Amino acid sequence: MARQRTYRVSDVARIAGVSVRALHHYDDIGLLVPKERTDAGYRVYDEDDLLRLQQILLGRELGLPLEEIRRSLDDAHFDHRQALLAQKRQLQARARRADEMIRAVDTALAMLEDAQGGTMDAKQLFDGFDPAQHEAEAKERWGETEAYRESARRTKRYGEDDWRQIQQEHAAIYADAVAMLQAGRAPDSAEAMDVAERHRLSIGRWFYPCDAAMHTNLADMWEADPRFAKNIDAHGAGLTPFLAAAVRANARRHVG
Repeated sequence: MARQRTYRVSDVARIAGVSVRALHHYDDIGLLVPKERTDAGYRVYDEDDLLRLQQILLGRELGLPLEEIRRSLDDAHFDHRQALLAQKRQLQARARRADEMIRAVDTALAMLEDAQGGTMDAKQLFDGFDPAQHEAEAKERWGETEAYRESARRTKRYGEDDWRQIQQEHAAIYADAVAMLQAGRAPDSAEAMDVAERHRLSIGRWFYPCDAAMHTNLADMWEADPRFAKNIDAHGAGLTPFLAAAVRANARRHVG
């Protein structure tokens, strides 16, 4: 049997589009433990590890908690082919919903360009959106925390204008962060830390009290969960690690 090709952690991070920090975390919790290490202690992954990592990322993309993914993959009755077929069906359903959301965006663009936009069907603006999916996960992760309860209390009162203001505020923060990233500013520069501080204060203003320690925990989550990274990187390639590093630097500035 031919020997499988092997990969170092930096290679796997580059190929899969995940952070080295996330791969270390998966190893620490027993989710993706490479079978080999070099004499110097560096992790060495093989093709079976890459297939398992794909299953992990597919599971995360489909909203499964890491522990549930681990139990499934370690189950003696796990059928890789059947799992892939089931995931394919779920992703196809998502693709259909994404198409609906694209049409919703086109509707919004048409309304902005049409002086008589009020004559259009406003319901089309929300085709494809499924807020319940995100609400269920948020409740599972943080439902017993005071931060979740406070966020639920506040957002229950928000109307369309509030959500529009939140969206615009966050878009401006991400845009400024992307501009600094593209200009080559360091994450621990005063300007980058100021953007991170605006992000922290925005969370505190709209959702729940967010001190420097909690903000750092959020930054860790962005890098460990590909779905969060994907949403942040949609504003600009490489934004997730840059903003996460700026958040950590800003937290150190607060402590100092």
